[in-house]
Amino acid sequence: MEQWPSLRVADWAETRETLHMWTQIVGKVRMAHAPLVNHWWQVALYVTPRGLTTSAVPSETGVFDAEFDFCEHVLRIRSSTGDERRVGLEPKPVALFYEETMAGLDALGLHTSIQPVPNEIEEAVPFAEDTLHASYDPAAAHLWWRQLVAAHRVLSRFRAEFTGKVSPVHFFWGAMDLAVTRFSGRPAPRHPGGAPNCPDRVMVEGYSHELSSCGFWPGGAGEGLFYAYAYPEPAGFQDHPVQPGEAAYHPELGEFVLPYDAVRTAEDPDGTLLRFLRTSYEAAAENGGWDRRALEDQPTQRAYTARTPA
Repeated sequence: MEQWPSLRVADWAETRETLHMWTQIVGKVRMAHAPLVNHWWQVALYVTPRGLTTSAVPSETGVFDAEFDFCEHVLRIRSSTGDERRVGLEPKPVALFYEETMAGLDALGLHTSIQPVPNEIEEAVPFAEDTLHASYDPAAAHLWWRQLVAAHRVLSRFRAEFTGKVSPVHFFWGAMDLAVTRFSGRPAPRHPGGAPNCPDRVMVEGYSHELSSCGFWPGGAGEGLFYAYAYPEPAGFQDHPVQPGEAAYHPELGEFVLPYDAVRTAEDPDGTLLRFLRTSYEAAAENGGWDRRALEDQPTQRAYTARTPA
């Protein structure tokens, strides 16, 4: 199987919009049960060998999880009681997916109340009323998941090079992006908020500390893009030399961006993406005065650890 599959955004736009709403529903279920973790890390989903999962979520009597399986095309909701419910991933309105998912939770004794309206989009139609988004192309969903698998592999390697505070590699359903975030250890200025249909307190908590974030977003033109930004953005950030040559600073987004297809078609895709991640992080760390000696991994220590048996 091709490690970096091609999938043009325009070719799966309707399926993408439907999946965005479905992942918001499942993400909000996790948010309703999981205790708050800094920067809202408890709401995210994670890449698995078959799709995206909540991971284990605490309930009153144990734990449960929900996994989008993009190989068999089903949402599995599993309880630590041993019981399971399934919701088919097929062409159906968001309203029906929402009804079936909440019914599956009820059947497992996992009664859940969520804010039933999507976040971070302009036209926030309540889930129970959304009959517009009803597309599901299983081949496209499978290709998108494989894009996430490829991005996850490289982002995980990049994450491991940092010994300071760093997020998991996780999928945020609000903007539908796979991300990993490094922190300098210093508090940041209060974020102004302003995300559509999203309380300002969400952004205030998410950006409470100085950070450098990067990830993959399956939107825009072409085949999606990799991005990197800093908050607060230090002077000199925009002009820092970021590799490879296809990378550029996007003033409207306030981010460095690298087209997915520039990675996919490169002679060394993993190495190309790593150069982008490392140099865009350097743009934040160097211009922001981060204590890089204290925050970054030492290659000799890594090599020694790898040779030492458990």
